[in-house]
Amino acid sequence: MKRKVCFAAFAMAFILPAAAQDTYESARLLGSDLNGTARYVGMGGAMDALGAEISTISTNPAGIGLFRHSTASLSFGFVSQQDAQKFDGKSKTTMSFDQIGFVYSSRLSRSSFINFAFNFHKSKNFNQILSAANSLKGCSQNGLTYAKAENGVYYFDTNYQDEAMGYYSPNNRSWAFSEADYMNANVLNCDVEKHLLDPDADWVYYNAADAYTFDRAHRGWINNFDFNVSGNANDRVYWGITVGVKDVNYRGHSEYAETLVDKNDNPIGAVAISDDRRIKGTGLDVTAGVIFRPSEESPFRIGLAVSTPTWYDLTSSNDTYMLNNSSVGYWDDGQSHQDYDFKFYTPWKFGLSLGHTIGTQLALGIGYEFSDYTTSTNRVNKGDTYWYDDYGYSPSYTDEAMKDNTNKSLKGVHTIRVGAEYKPVSDFAIRLGYNYVSSPYEENGLRDMTIESPGVSYASTTDYVNWKDTHRITCGVGYKVSGFNIDLAYQYNMTKGDFHPFQQYLTYSSIGMNTGVKDVKFNRHQLLLTLGYTF
Repeated sequence: MKRKVCFAAFAMAFILPAAAQDTYESARLLGSDLNGTARYVGMGGAMDALGAEISTISTNPAGIGLFRHSTASLSFGFVSQQDAQKFDGKSKTTMSFDQIGFVYSSRLSRSSFINFAFNFHKSKNFNQILSAANSLKGCSQNGLTYAKAENGVYYFDTNYQDEAMGYYSPNNRSWAFSEADYMNANVLNCDVEKHLLDPDADWVYYNAADAYTFDRAHRGWINNFDFNVSGNANDRVYWGITVGVKDVNYRGHSEYAETLVDKNDNPIGAVAISDDRRIKGTGLDVTAGVIFRPSEESPFRIGLAVSTPTWYDLTSSNDTYMLNNSSVGYWDDGQSHQDYDFKFYTPWKFGLSLGHTIGTQLALGIGYEFSDYTTSTNRVNKGDTYWYDDYGYSPSYTDEAMKDNTNKSLKGVHTIRVGAEYKPVSDFAIRLGYNYVSSPYEENGLRDMTIESPGVSYASTTDYVNWKDTHRITCGVGYKVSGFNIDLAYQYNMTKGDFHPFQQYLTYSSIGMNTGVKDVKFNRHQLLLTLGYTF
């Protein structure tokens, strides 16, 4: 008879003075949405060289230096995911508060100003429903746990609580033995009672599956709080510096189920795993920029910007529940909880932009940004209380094994922004834009659960998506009257990806190879309204 147990002991038994995340979990924090004011979004974000737009505060701070009057603005709207079904009580359409900020402009002389600005904007909206289903043809998540042992990533033995664990040497648990492996091993793979009666008997097995279903509801945000000082020199050179503080609040709830089969492919029941993952914390970065006009007689402008890494200090936690409704295995169900602190440093960003105006009717902008995602770093907190300073801050070091996985799975990301604004009359504007972001993932990028890393050991899920290029098409209108302005923008965001419920088994595994890769897409509509006042 299978036993009903609680996995809480795993969390206590596996606490070590180190913690980090894996490449794919941390990649959620990389990049940003196209968001801000409706004018900025309507032009595809191509305003870094044109300036006089508060949303450039975090992309090229020199744009704030072109303001000649003080201004305040507020932006909000609706975001709706296309082709998504309601899951975990989450609707595909939500309201979003996206931006609020002001610029205070102060004249120093006839031709020079110094400006101060603050802006809040939602740089990343995590809201997404992701669903996938496919056949497995003999593979399974617990098959990956078995294959890792079969190929020498770790070996199975029992601990003092008579639980199956993965070890790389006596009394030393393997960092490649994840929380997901622990659940699979004790629920489905390992007959611990048989092993205790006869240590030489075969006691490790795998259970094949013929299909899976997967659903995850992502929620949360990354909020930016940007503080800027900027100015100009003789209306030819504009400069700016922004200090950014980020607030991270992410939650993902997923449900994964497999239909298990016997050696004759007859259904023998199902196993299901639900997982709640939360990431909270703060980050800090600095962005500097300059805009200059090569010719005094021409309005043509060139913009340059550079952003430091965002230095994140984060806490991650999960609650995971596994239910075995099959006729095989050794445990019925159980649950576990983990929480840990870690640090994550994003890459540097470099931007080049061009802007030009023709009379007072037409403004044209184009921008390019590059960020090498391979240089992002998961960092392990030393953890021991001896290392914490008086402010509760712990030093950290690079998770080198996970760094190698990041180098293999991520790549440099190119962002192109193109936009135009046309004013048929002085108080009314029409805007169009296009925004392109190249894929951050290598075609064969892998959430590698076989490496010796704290990021693997704390993993409670095995799925990942290699997202491809992102295309954003935007448009908008704006109207000004007596210092007030109202702007409306629409954005259509399109991204495709390859969903993997778990990585492919090692090529010399004796188990099947089909891991149920499924094409997925993330298409989203945004309607954004900005209310502003210039004084």
